[in-house]
Amino acid sequence: MEKGTLALAITGGSDNWSPARWKARFGEVCADRRVVLLPDDACAPDDVAYAAVWKPRHGVLAALPALRVIFNLGAGVDALVADPTLPDLPVVRVADADLTGRMTEYVVLHVLAHHRRLFALRADQQRHLWQPREQWAAGALGVGIMGLGVLGADAAQVLRRLGFQVAGWSAHPKSIEGVACFAGREQLSAFLRRTNILVCLLPLTPQTRHILDRALFAQLDRTSPLGAPVLINAGRGGLQVERDILACLDDGTLGGATLDVFETEPLPPDSPLWSHPGLVVTPHNAADTDPDAIAAYVAAQIARFEAGEPLQNVVDPARGY
Repeated sequence: MEKGTLALAITGGSDNWSPARWKARFGEVCADRRVVLLPDDACAPDDVAYAAVWKPRHGVLAALPALRVIFNLGAGVDALVADPTLPDLPVVRVADADLTGRMTEYVVLHVLAHHRRLFALRADQQRHLWQPREQWAAGALGVGIMGLGVLGADAAQVLRRLGFQVAGWSAHPKSIEGVACFAGREQLSAFLRRTNILVCLLPLTPQTRHILDRALFAQLDRTSPLGAPVLINAGRGGLQVERDILACLDDGTLGGATLDVFETEPLPPDSPLWSHPGLVVTPHNAADTDPDAIAAYVAAQIARFEAGEPLQNVVDPARGY
């Protein structure tokens, strides 16, 4: 019996993430079924059983009546679930060890950069100043992680092993050894009051949109050796109010920030975020995982599904992640 067709609906990307490259990858790992690229390749809509997508055009998936599972080629599904015509089908997000490891690398890199005063030392170097600065131990700082899914939990555990006082906040209660876990809006303030470096890895939902604003930053702890707290956002751009971040950096409510995601991407050349001295900008590459690993992950999930096994990492429509 012929296996169901896998359709790819992918918008944009660099050369390595281009639709053509995705088709070539899936052609290798799904050699036992037809792989088509929409809208370029002709195919009968009734033949398509699976779709692997990244920011597909609204309505594309609704036109596939035999579709059984949708695979999102990234961790964030906000662009996908924003489609009002999205079929009521299982949506599987990417959550593999490669992606998790890369996000933890990014978080630890930037926490350590702020903790070890890398930016001040770099400024001294540029001015040819030999100026040893006081350095405190990791245990002097509280790192708070908003979002305790697979990515946040892994980063929290690594930071704890480095000696930081680590806390986490999530919409629903979690338990992680050695990490003080807070949950729900009623515990958000208590979480913020113990946080000197705030790491945001939340999904973007109606409840979390623009959560990173002045009112939230004002609740962060200011009694650590850092003085003013630091923000690191590697979640989604829609989580942050960018004018508030700039204003809080200017008035000292924030002492520094690292942003990997933005409300408009690519970040416009005239954005003031580029040139603010207290801000580190990276081009949404915190967890830019290996596309080959993602293709293999999707192929393995399809094989599990066709063998009667449950899908993994299925998005909860009610939560949006």
